[in-house]
This record gives sequence, structure tokens and C-alpha cells, in this order.
Amino acid sequence: MPLPLSTFIGLRYVRARSGQFFVSFISWVSMLGICLGVATLIVILSVMNGFENELRGRLLSLASHATLTGSPEALADWPTLVKKAVTVPGVVGAAPYVEQQVLIANDAELSAAVLRGIDPVAERAVSDIGRSMKLGSLEDLAPGSGHLVLGRVLAYQLAVSVGDSVTVLVPASSETGEIQPRIREFRVSGIFEVGITDHDSVLALAHLQDAAVLTPQGQGITGLRLKFDDIFAAPVLAPKVSQALGGQLRSSDWTVENATYLRAIRIEKTMMAIILLLVVTVAAFNIVAALVMVVTGKRTDIAILRTLGLAPRSVVNVFLTQGVIIGWLGVALGVIAGLAVAFNVGAILGWLDRVFGFQLWDADVYYITQTPSDVQAPDVLLIAVLAFGLTLLATVYPSVRAARTPPAEALRYE
Repeated sequence: MPLPLSTFIGLRYVRARSGQFFVSFISWVSMLGICLGVATLIVILSVMNGFENELRGRLLSLASHATLTGSPEALADWPTLVKKAVTVPGVVGAAPYVEQQVLIANDAELSAAVLRGIDPVAERAVSDIGRSMKLGSLEDLAPGSGHLVLGRVLAYQLAVSVGDSVTVLVPASSETGEIQPRIREFRVSGIFEVGITDHDSVLALAHLQDAAVLTPQGQGITGLRLKFDDIFAAPVLAPKVSQALGGQLRSSDWTVENATYLRAIRIEKTMMAIILLLVVTVAAFNIVAALVMVVTGKRTDIAILRTLGLAPRSVVNVFLTQGVIIGWLGVALGVIAGLAVAFNVGAILGWLDRVFGFQLWDADVYYITQTPSDVQAPDVLLIAVLAFGLTLLATVYPSVRAARTPPAEALRYE
């Protein structure tokens, strides 16, 4: 099937001739810039997605998808509430917990901490803390054992290890206003590390009954922790579970409790995308310079074609074809290169480490020792569409300028 005349001419103009090498060189450099910009955008966004997933996974290794809290009276019959909660569609686990601010002392060392009481058996249904244990076992938290599991950084601050005793103090005041802290001795039975400072440096775990004794209400619990089959449905499902349990409990979910972390990742991802998109924009608008030079050099050709009956619209299509080919090739090669690097970023960095001794993530400094990558199809599609749109926009002015070339003026001195 023969090509339209305007398309055929546009494809001919893409190829260099001896007298047009510089113009063609600018065109190919523009294509290379688009390719590099698109590839870099795909790789950076994929790595940022990987870091976001890694951070979310570490946050939720100890934090539940949602929590329900309320008055001691509303939580008095918590075993029944747990049974009802797991019957709500979308809920895969529920467990009670006790949580309060405490001070933990070891001789002269004193650190503020969050004491969380859990049921080791029920906790498996709502968190993956068992996988983060470095020393000891979560099953050591038996009722009345007085055992305590500390975060690695908190244990370091207190200068304790497994087998050492610590004193837990809960600040409290009597009805007369006198300070009467509740004090209990615990023995460190385990140490965990999840790679999040807010967990590793402040969190201490005890059995539900041992922690409840230190609460003002005696044996009461703070609330229920929930896990859903879809973590992104937590903002919708948490209020539904609260309503199913009578509507007396306040609901909160992981997107609210960890909003600062998630917002920081989202802002960094957005800013990186904007900065790198500017690289694509600069490369795309280099096409303007290349096409303007082509139009200037082809004034005589355009004039002859116009006198032979080529419509102005067809002249526009000639240069649009040239710009579209450059943009399409740049975007296509950029997508291929970006996907190739994004899917193999770990292997590439490992090769750089072996060949050049280049170590990006030092295990002694960073919790994350490998570069995570999560390629998401919507991101790749959006990058390709935006990049191609910019290149198409860059061809509009030179194409319109070419169509407005007066044939008589162009041929006056020929």
C-alpha cells in the first residue's frame, strides 16, 4: 500500500544528506535525549515505588492495617468483639492489644518507650513481628512470665541483652495529686529489628496480661488491631468494622498513622518525576530547532511542492511526520531501555560493586542493603504518553511555519 505523499516526503527528510548532516545530527541528539529522559524516568519511578513498598512493608510488620479504640466499658468484652470482627467481609485477622507510654530503666540508663501488650498467638493474624526477631522468640511472652521483647536500638540505648532485667515505670498520680508511678521488673527475652527507627528505638513488647496490669484500668485493653485482605481498602473497611461492632469504637488505619512517611515518599517521587520530565522537555524542544533549520533549508522544495498543488495541510503533515518519527523512536527506545534497567537494577548494581568496588548501600549504615524496584504499568504508560505529547507539541510551530511559506517569495531568487 503506497504511503501518502506528505508522509513519504517526511520520511525522506528524516534521513541525512551530505549538506544537512548538522540538522540531522541535532535531530538524532534530540531523539537520544528523549530516550535517556524516558529511561531515567522509568528507572527512578520504579525504584521509588520499590522504596515505598519496602517502607510500607516494614511499617506494617509491627503496625496493623487498622485499629479500633474506645472506652474500657466498650472494650470490656473484647473476646466477643474479636470474634465478631473476623466475620466482617475483608477482615482476615483481629487481635487485642495494650499500649501506653513508659520509662524503661537499666541501672543508670533510662529511655522513654512505648510498651505494647500482645497475645503472641493472636498477634500472628495481624502482624509479621515473628519474622523480625533477631534473638529469642515471641512465644517466650507467656502470661505472668514478666518477659519483655525490645527493639534493637532500644536495647542498645539501655545497654541490655537477652537475660538482663529492666525496670518499667508508668508515670501516674493519685487522687490527691501525688505522683505514684506503677513499677514492675521485666526480663529481656528477645530482641527484634524491622528497620524502622520509630519501631526499633521505642517499642517494647510484653504479654497482654503483663502489660495490662500497668494500665490505669487494671486488666483492660487499649483496643483491637485488624488486618485486611487488601491493605489499600483499610480506610473503607475500618469504619465498617467499627459499625459492625456497635459503633462505639473509634477507627484509625495505617494511612493515617503513617501519613508522614507516606507523604514524604510521595513528595520525593513527584519532585523527581517533575525534574526528570524537564530533561525530556529540553530534548523535545531541541526538535523545534532542528525542524526550523529543516524548514529554512527546504524553502525552495516547499515552494515547488506548493506550486504543484500540495495543500498547506499536507506541508504541515510533512514536518509533523518528521517530528513524530523522532519522538516515537526516542520514546520507544527509552521505554525499552528503562524497563531493561528497572527489571535488573539489582543485578546491575551488583555487577558495578564487583567490578568497580562501588557499594551503594553499606550494610553498616543502611537498613536497606539492596535497591528495590517495582515497575508499574500505569507509570510507564503515563511517561510514554507525556514524552510523546511533548515531542508532538514541539513539531507544531515549525510545521505551521513551513505551511505559511509564500511560494513566490521562496522562488524569487532561484
